[in-house]
Amino acid sequence: MHIVVCIKQVPDSAQIRVHPVTNTIMRQGVPAIINPFDLFAIEEALQLKDRYGARVTVLTMGPPQAEVALRKAVAYGADEMVLLTDRAFAGADTLATSYALAQAIRKLGEEEPVDLVLTGKQTIDGDTAQVGPGIARRLDLQLLTYVSAITDLDPGGKTIEVQRRSEGGVQVIRTRLPALVTVLEGGSTIRFATMPNMFRAERQPVQQWNREQAGIDDVGKIGLKGSPTVVSKIFTPRAGNRRAKMIGAEMGSAGEVASAVLDLLGSEHPRFARELGLAAP
Repeated sequence: MHIVVCIKQVPDSAQIRVHPVTNTIMRQGVPAIINPFDLFAIEEALQLKDRYGARVTVLTMGPPQAEVALRKAVAYGADEMVLLTDRAFAGADTLATSYALAQAIRKLGEEEPVDLVLTGKQTIDGDTAQVGPGIARRLDLQLLTYVSAITDLDPGGKTIEVQRRSEGGVQVIRTRLPALVTVLEGGSTIRFATMPNMFRAERQPVQQWNREQAGIDDVGKIGLKGSPTVVSKIFTPRAGNRRAKMIGAEMGSAGEVASAVLDLLGSEHPRFARELGLAAP
C-alpha cells in the first residue's frame, strides 16, 4: 500500500507581520514550520503504516530550503520524500499548485500505484482549502474532506471508512480507493520523532524534481502563468473600539429578548438585516 502525504512549509503565523506601506506579508526573519494541519495528515498516514505496513511518501512544492520540512516528516516515520523545486513553480496559486502536485503524484504512481493521498484541511498562510480537492479532481480520486478519523481501511478490498465532521454532527462515509482525504485537527497528535528516524532523516537524500522530472510539459499551467488568482491587497484588520450594548436584563421571556436582538440588528446593520429578510427593503 502506498500513501502520499502532501505537506507545505509555511511561515509561523504567530510571528507574521504585514508591511504598513506595501500591504504584503513580511517573511524576513519569520521561522518556517510544517503547516500545522499537515501534521495531522502525517500522523494518520503513520498510523496506517503501523497497522498495514504501508509505504509513506511525503511530497511538497517549494524552494530548496523546504527540504527541512520533508526531513522533519521522515524523522516522524515517513519513508520517502520528494521536493518539487523549480523557478517555474514560483508564484503559483492554488490552481497551479494542485496541477503540479497532481502531476508529481501521477509520476510517483508509475513506480508504485498510489492508494491514498492525505493532506491537511488547509494551510495557515492561505486558508483556502482548495489544493486537496484540486488534486483529487485532477487525478479522478474519491474526495473525503474534513475527516476527523480514518476508522477502517481494507487494502485488499480497496475501501476506506472515515468519520467526517459536518455542521450537523459526524458523518460515517465508506468509499473506494484510491482516494484523497483532507484531515482535520484534533483527531490525533503527531508522535515524537525517534532517534533512528532522526538519523535516517539526516542521511537520506531528498528527491528533488524540477518540472521536467515531475512530468510537466506545459509551463502555462504552473507558476504565475498558470495562476489566474490576483491578490490585490493584504491588510491587518483594525481593532474595533465600539462599546457592547447590554440587552435582555430587564426582559422576562426569550421572545422579548429575540425581538430586541432583531431590532438592534436592523438598526445597526440594515443591509445585513434586509438580506436576511428582517427589515423592509
